[in-house]
Amino acid sequence: MKYLHRVLFVLVAGSMALMGADWPQWRGINRDGKSAETGLLKQWPEKGPALVWKAQGLGEGYASFSVVGNMLYTQGQHGGREYVMAFDVANGKKLWEVDNGAAFNESRGNGPRGVPTVQGAHLWAYSADGTIACLETKTGKKVWQFNALTKFGGSVPRWGISESPLIDGERVIIVTGGSGASVVALNKNTGETIWKSLNDGVGYSSAILVETGSVRQILTFTAEAAVGLRADNGQFLWRYPRVANGTANIATPLFHNGHVFFSSAYGTGASLLQLTNDGKMNEVYFTREMRNHYSSSVLVGDTLYGYSDAILTAMKMTTGDVLWRDRSVGKGSVIFADGLLYCSGENGMVAIVEPAPTAYKELSRFEIKIGTLPMWTLPVVANGRLYIRDQDNLYAFDVKAK
Repeated sequence: MKYLHRVLFVLVAGSMALMGADWPQWRGINRDGKSAETGLLKQWPEKGPALVWKAQGLGEGYASFSVVGNMLYTQGQHGGREYVMAFDVANGKKLWEVDNGAAFNESRGNGPRGVPTVQGAHLWAYSADGTIACLETKTGKKVWQFNALTKFGGSVPRWGISESPLIDGERVIIVTGGSGASVVALNKNTGETIWKSLNDGVGYSSAILVETGSVRQILTFTAEAAVGLRADNGQFLWRYPRVANGTANIATPLFHNGHVFFSSAYGTGASLLQLTNDGKMNEVYFTREMRNHYSSSVLVGDTLYGYSDAILTAMKMTTGDVLWRDRSVGKGSVIFADGLLYCSGENGMVAIVEPAPTAYKELSRFEIKIGTLPMWTLPVVANGRLYIRDQDNLYAFDVKAK
């Protein structure tokens, strides 16, 4: 438990402003896919939870959301540009939008992928073309902005920059893929460079911050390997290429009790790595039984729940033993809130599932009619609402128990 307590402290440090069960960054407050929300429905009506509002005007993109207080933040593309935008959670009204880079176009879907990271009065957003910006949360006013790939010599990967910035104290961490600057730490207030590290190409994963012993580490998944770096100066600590594939490393690392879980698809698999108190790494196991593609697993108790390619899979984290598999809502994404798994299928089916190690136990489901592109955006549960995006469309459902 001491490792868990340390990582929770590190991630919350820096006076991150939270209100109730906010969701201030990619995969929630601890980047583990878990909402702090309680008092939610355990069963949905036949046609699904009540739709509070539906908003349009997000434009193209797969970016998920940050929700803090009465505002929701995301990114979208329209009119040949990418934008960071804010919406009022009460009614879905767009409050502001700010240009954040040139359009990104790709056959499997245009627009930004990364989620804005919110802390206090500011947010940091990384667009698909590599533009990084710090904005005021209330107004969208720019504090600083530049293209990180141009500055550090990186290049846009095939499916666009998909990372969500990580805040560590006074630093904001991003991966650029530049030579000698694959991973960089910037001053979050000014954008000035604090440190640069590695030569790896850019992947599609988002970094996490952990602490083992006296060593605080940035863990990320580059185009070549799972890596660990010292958080204070970017010093290289370890790398583990076995879990990487040659196409797209996407899933976010998952840390628990001194161990970190990495997974990738395209026929590769997953690894559990033990992080030692002196900043080293040991492999516990490698398995091909969990191949996370565009979504990341969540840990409930000692069981991992995640999509191995298209199949929802329950796996014992400590051993890699598969407990069950189910086609569930089809290939999709999963998060956890108030004792339940929220499963969102790329074809528009959404379900709540009891996280039971013994068998798949679905409680309710409903369907959203989607457009021609898959629904890849990670759903979010915050402050009694379930938020789902299908490109230009943003849905807010009431999932609070009455």
